[in-house]
Order: sequence, then C-alpha cells, then structure tokens
Amino acid sequence: MPTPTSNGHASRMQIQEPRIMSPLPPSSSPFAFKFQQGRPPPTTQQTIAGKLFRTLFKGLLFSQLTLISLLVIVLTIRGLISASTHHFHLKKWYPPLLASVAVSGIASLAWQCIFIYNPSRAVKATFWLSPILTCSVGILLVLIGSAVDAGIGAVFVLFAITQSLYGCWITPRIEYTDKILSLATAFPPARTREVVCLSIIVSVVYSGFLVTGIGGATSTRTNLDILFISVIMISLAWTMQVLKNVQQVAISRARYVNFAHGEDMDAWNAFRITMKHLTGSICVGSTLVPIIVFIRGSIRSVNLMSGSSDEVMYPGADCFSTIANKLITLGNRWGFVHVGTYDKGFVEASSDTWKKLRSTTGLEKLIDSDLTSSLCFLSAVSVGAVSSLTAGIWMLLIHKDYALEVTLYAFIIGYFVGRVGLAWLQACVLAYYVAYSKDPQSMRFDGTIPQRIQRLQMLSAHRDNRELEVGRDREEDSYNNC
Repeated sequence: MPTPTSNGHASRMQIQEPRIMSPLPPSSSPFAFKFQQGRPPPTTQQTIAGKLFRTLFKGLLFSQLTLISLLVIVLTIRGLISASTHHFHLKKWYPPLLASVAVSGIASLAWQCIFIYNPSRAVKATFWLSPILTCSVGILLVLIGSAVDAGIGAVFVLFAITQSLYGCWITPRIEYTDKILSLATAFPPARTREVVCLSIIVSVVYSGFLVTGIGGATSTRTNLDILFISVIMISLAWTMQVLKNVQQVAISRARYVNFAHGEDMDAWNAFRITMKHLTGSICVGSTLVPIIVFIRGSIRSVNLMSGSSDEVMYPGADCFSTIANKLITLGNRWGFVHVGTYDKGFVEASSDTWKKLRSTTGLEKLIDSDLTSSLCFLSAVSVGAVSSLTAGIWMLLIHKDYALEVTLYAFIIGYFVGRVGLAWLQACVLAYYVAYSKDPQSMRFDGTIPQRIQRLQMLSAHRDNRELEVGRDREEDSYNNC
C-alpha cells in the first residue's frame, strides 16, 4: 500500500527500527507450521477433530460454490428464455443493479484510499457520513410510494438515527481510535495493495455473476424462485465472509511478524500460503464468528437495557453473561491472527488468543471498547448505501416496479464488497493488539495502549466513586424521611 504522506501518530512508532532481526529459533518462528510454541501434539484428539472440521468446511465451501454456480447458470438461461413470456424487462432490471455492483467496488477502493492518506479525517467522516447516506436510502424508498416501500424506508431512517446517536455516544473514543489505526496501518506489508485490489475485484465479479441468477429467478417469480434467491443471497453472504477473512488472516499474519519480531513479510506470499493451507480454518471462523457475535451482542444488549451489564438485574442474567463470556473463547476475530501465524485450528486459536489478551492488565476492557470493527461496519454500510442509491434512483426513473428489490439487493451487495475492501485495516489493528499482548514491554510499541488503559481505569474509578456517593445520598434521604 502507498505510505501516507503525513501521519503524526505513526512518526513516534518504533516498530520499524530495526526491520531485520536475528533469525528466530524453530520453536518460535511464525513461518514454520510444524514447529509452533504451545501447539498441541498432532496426535491429540483435539487436533484430529480440528483437522476433520477444517477439511469438512473446506469441502463445503467448494461444494456450495460449484452448486451455486450451476444454479445461477440454469436460472440465467431460463430467465433469458422466459423473459418475454413473463413480461420481464431485462434491459431495465440488469443495468442498474450491475452498475451498482461496479460502483460498490469503486467506492470501496476510494474509501480505503481516504483511510490511507488521512486516517483522522476518515474516522470522523465515517461516523457522520454513514447516517446521512443511510437516511438517504430510507427517503428514496419512501418516495417509491407503496406502503411496503415506506415501511422499509422507515426502518432505514430509524437505523440512520441509531447511527447518529451511536456516533454521539462514542465521540470521546474517536481520538484513541485515530491513534491506534494510524499506528497499526502506518507501514503496511509489501504488496498489500495487490491483495486488497484482487479481493475487491473477485468480490465484484462474483457478485455480478450472482446478480444474473437473481435476475433469472425474478423473471418468473414463483415460490420456488424465492427459495432460489434466498439460497443465492445466503451463499453470497458466507462466501464474502470467507473472502474477507482470507484477506484478514493473510494481512494480520504479515503484520504480526513485523510487530512481534521486527521482520518483514510480503503480503502476497502470506495470501498465497493462506489460500493453500488455511482455507478450512477460515471457513470455520467465518461460520462461527457472525453467530457468536450476534448471540453475545444480544445478551449484552439485554443486560444493558435491564440496567447494567455487570449486575444481575433480571433472573438468568448471570447465566447469560457467563454464556456470552464462554462463547467468545470459542470464536473471536482476534483468533484469525493465530490462525495465520501458527496454523492453528480456529477454536484453538481463538481460545489461546483470548487468554493472552485477558492476561494483560486492562487490555480486555480496552479491546472491548475498540471502535475498529464499528468503523469497518459503518464504512461498509456507507458503501452499501452509495450502491443502493445508484441502483434505486436509476430504477425509480425507468421502472418503478423493480425499485424496492433492486435497491435492497444493491445495498446488501455493496455492504459485503465494502467489508472485503476494508478487511486489511481491521487485520492490522488485530495484529497490533495480539502482538502487544505477547510482549507489552517491547520497545516496538509506544505508550498509546498503556496510556489508554490508565485513562479507562481512572474513568472507571471515578464512575464507581460517583455511584457510591449517589448511593450514600439516597440512604441519607431515606433515613431523613423516616
């Protein structure tokens, strides 16, 4: 990736000097898959089960790609043959959606370029631009006119309002996010640009291919076709998740080697090794992480709405919190770093990485409040909104009947393309945290993380003292009233 012309935070970083270190012993080298620290012997039952699952999920990936490709080809041919019979306007349905897919790729490239050259402005822009674009999509859907369109448009507007409130809530954390993002992405591995561009191109081409099948199924609009479209969209979501995590594993592997050992690793070589050896583990992680994140997020939301995530405010809250904490050890995004570096199975990598992060004082709370994942999510939402506005406005002008479905398809596809394009940013941050947890005293790290941990501890102590004072005041008031 091109090096930013100006980066005040990165200029204080010491991880790049020196870049070449003395050779590592085989037991600690992240390059040697057969000689890894803490890796269970290959004869253990856990390793056998892990290899079985990796092989199973890798086979599942390629099997579904083959079957979905055949389904899309059949649906496309059938759609072309039956389009005139069912009065389906191919020339009005395909161009807006295919154009929006191309726009999503361009927007994704442009978005990450903004992050590279000016991370501070990009971070701030994301949190105010995403609500505006999302609200614009909602207004567009309301303008279509039908009750269903207006209802879905209202959901988008509500989502935009939620984003705005969230942006106000996390404003105090933006400065730290800017610093950590600048440090982690200051000097990307060589040939990172090629890996990112290839990933975006693949995601755009694959999405465009699936669009032809969706159009073929839409042309006849039977109940079976609705099932076909649902299957295609599920396949798109999982395949994009795998593609994003392949890039994430490759970049985090190369970045971790530099952060932890001061050595350089070519991103393209890491990408090639990832595709050859680690696809199975990535498929497992791509399945587990979204499910675990959804369940854990739901539990935490319920706890927060009940009063506090740290107190038992309703029957079963303590049990659910224990489940949430257990789930994150079975699958979390930090585990992808050890998957790429040490060739571990995903569950084992997640468990080992999370234990290491928790062993560092204050780091668990710090990463729990990190905004990088939110930043990537809202950036992808912005890309999806730009894509949906492109298709929706076009369709609204030429054929209003198709506007709703095409707008939603464009938003979903644009969102996933955006996530693929920005995966390298999150990979760099993940590698930075995991490398720091390995050796917090390393001279390759500056005081950004320790200072932030100290700041969070001070805020926590201040909040506890304030709650204690409020509790005492209530007790005194109650005593006086008696």
